[in-house]
Amino acid sequence: MIPAPYLAALGQLPGLLASHVLLSAAALGLALVLGLPLALAAARRPVLAQVALGFASLVQTIPGLALLALFYPLLLGLSALVGGGIPALGFLPSLLALTLYALLPILRTAITGLRGLDPAVIEAADGIGMTPGQKLRLVEAPLAAPVAMAGIRTAAVWTIGAATLATTVGQPSLGNLIFAGLQTEAISLVLAGCIGAAALALAVDGLLALVEKGIATRRRALILPPLMVIALGLAAAAWPLVAPREQVVTIGAKTFSEQYTLARLIGHRLEAAGYRVRYKEGLGSAVAYRALAGGDVDVYVDYSGTLWTTLMARRDIPPRAAMIAGVAQWMKREAGTALIGPLGFENAYALVARPASGLTSIADLTARAPSLRLAGDLEFLDRPEWRAVRDAYGLRFADTRAYSPTFMYRALGSGRADVISAFSSDGRIAADRLTVLADPRRALPSYDALLLVSPARANDARFRAALQPLVGAIPVSAMREANYMVDRDTAKVTPDDAARWLAKRIGR
Repeated sequence: MIPAPYLAALGQLPGLLASHVLLSAAALGLALVLGLPLALAAARRPVLAQVALGFASLVQTIPGLALLALFYPLLLGLSALVGGGIPALGFLPSLLALTLYALLPILRTAITGLRGLDPAVIEAADGIGMTPGQKLRLVEAPLAAPVAMAGIRTAAVWTIGAATLATTVGQPSLGNLIFAGLQTEAISLVLAGCIGAAALALAVDGLLALVEKGIATRRRALILPPLMVIALGLAAAAWPLVAPREQVVTIGAKTFSEQYTLARLIGHRLEAAGYRVRYKEGLGSAVAYRALAGGDVDVYVDYSGTLWTTLMARRDIPPRAAMIAGVAQWMKREAGTALIGPLGFENAYALVARPASGLTSIADLTARAPSLRLAGDLEFLDRPEWRAVRDAYGLRFADTRAYSPTFMYRALGSGRADVISAFSSDGRIAADRLTVLADPRRALPSYDALLLVSPARANDARFRAALQPLVGAIPVSAMREANYMVDRDTAKVTPDDAARWLAKRIGR
């Protein structure tokens, strides 16, 4: 019998694979449309070749995550400039970033193939009176094509691999499985995502290798079948886009276990109310809220302190009720999004240390920090909350490093870190008997978990009614238990199972 976690992973695979295929194919297709004409022009103009290859090489030096992140503010600014309508999240930034990554191998091999043609062959073509178009179609392109195909194969493999990073900007891909699996230490998810991406890349490379061999040997029988297989695969992946279907609710989630569990808890309630749901997971804080405001996400859970400090750029720290009211007013005024209500627990940032350290307060760190190492989650060290704590207590650590939340706890347990930025609703704090350092100067704001909906759902009475029972219903003790079910080392459960347990625990 196949274990439940593996069944859950396999159940997500077809839809994510289809999204991955379409994104990769679109990026590779756009790179070919741009790259091949540019290579043709550059092969005849050395200066243009130098500029084009230099630009494509420069793009390759930019990490994939950084390139995806750069397109977000660029598209956001462009959308504001033209009065809206340009999506800054999801498919478009992923398409543009992957297209740029695919350009270098296409340009380099196509230019090399055209420049490497035997001059005598070109002279013979000119001698028999061929026009430039005839010469390109009948002589240059067929002779350079085998070399160019090598670059296309490389670009295809690169694109399929890099497409896993599109998850971070809200575009579904096989990266959803990988990121979720790394966070929850669910090897089944990581394996499903990695094997799926690797198998897709190998299959595409093998099919293109047949096309390359067919072009080189002028055998049409080797060219048409693999192209037909590719076309059928694209048609199968695109079918869900054109098939009739009812409206689907998109539920967002950030990059840690609690978010995955809460997303499933919301999804189960909406499914019971008759909605079809899908999940966009692995979103950063700013990305998640912008996706909600833009309608790419219908509902998700965020935290009052995150919205207050990061998106609203507020530095004052009012009482919890006043902060929630201020967040609700800002959401309605700025984007038309709505707050259904707080879920009943707070998941605050806190600095945590091992009991053996003797630390009990952040104030204790002021003198000892220069000899200690701080590990933060992937966002903490760049967030205003860290700057507020650092400046309020004058903290200067010997070393600061960012980890995914799961590996952050591993760093503390193994001694590679002395202090970490934990979440107060994390069950691992009690399970590992860690000490939460007091914050006597109140540098950190409150972080009530808030249920947020998009502008399109703000006045949807049926939608809100399905979720209203969750407001004020989740005590922090229950959330900690659910989180620990997903995060513990042994007898782990999936976020879906944890969500079902949590629903029974709170009677919802």
